Amino acid sequence: MFSSNSIAAVTTIKPLSRSARVSASQRKASIIAAATRLFASKGFYGTKTREIAECAGVSEALIFKHFPTKRDLYKAILAAQSPVPGLLAEVRALADRRDDVAVLTHIAQTIVTKAPDLAFMRLMLFSALEEPELSTMFFRQHVRLFYDFLSSYIHQRIREKAFVRVDPLLAARAFMGMLIYHRMLSHLFQMPVARTPRSIVRTLVRIFVEGLRPPRRRSTVRSRRAQRTRRDPVRSVTSTGHSSRR
Repeated sequence: MFSSNSIAAVTTIKPLSRSARVSASQRKASIIAAATRLFASKGFYGTKTREIAECAGVSEALIFKHFPTKRDLYKAILAAQSPVPGLLAEVRALADRRDDVAVLTHIAQTIVTKAPDLAFMRLMLFSALEEPELSTMFFRQHVRLFYDFLSSYIHQRIREKAFVRVDPLLAARAFMGMLIYHRMLSHLFQMPVARTPRSIVRTLVRIFVEGLRPPRRRSTVRSRRAQRTRRDPVRSVTSTGHSSRR
């Protein structure tokens, strides 16, 4: 299921030197990084603050100074690791231009190449199984905002007849599901695809967009020919001398 190398990568972190001069922000970041890796490998309840302190190279007192409870620390991990706030700001500008491929490609690139690391993915799975309240917190504060945006965009494009009529929320879930499942298979279960990230993104976006767009109309040439026939039947006489009209 998980390779020994992937687990080692999750649980290994270089602690800060207690003697070195380190800023408060650096120590706080070190605590968050250590907690992320320990929560991912041992679970929320299985991780003690003493272990986080040892892993981060700080005292327990300093942890409680920055994060009074483990839940506060968990919230800080979500804020630090979640790509949603930045991604939302970036895709809104593309959405205003109604560039469907650009919107979906930017989302796909973020999930496939820049999404949270293996430790954070395992942390999310642990949270869902061990303490649903924690995963619900992440969904409400981060994921739901993004799904609301994407489903609203799809709904708007349906109203503009750029997409066929489907359930916008299910469509948004389907698109994100493709991306997240691909990343889980590639990184969590060590089953990568022998293709470049760019090729993967292009393929997944094309599958989704082609499924939403209405059937293609007749070619421009045939459409223009039909228009001429309706305007001037005489010009549509074929080489056999018969009119193309019936």
